[in-house]
Amino acid sequence: MNKIKFGSIIKERRRILKINQEDLSEISEVALHTISDIESGKGNPTLQVMTKICGVLGLELSVRIKGEE
Repeated sequence: MNKIKFGSIIKERRRILKINQEDLSEISEVALHTISDIESGKGNPTLQVMTKICGVLGLELSVRIKGEE
């Protein structure tokens, strides 16, 4: 998954849950500008940041071999 796809998933999930960026920032303890950058595809978040955001949004990260489902 590339950073643009990751950002769009985060943005969509946040909207479904009716959480604004400011609230996500506060709850996840991730800077607002970092969330904004991620959602716009400009950010390059660390695994720690992605884990914090996904945890708040009820998402999980996984690793798999490319091409396998």
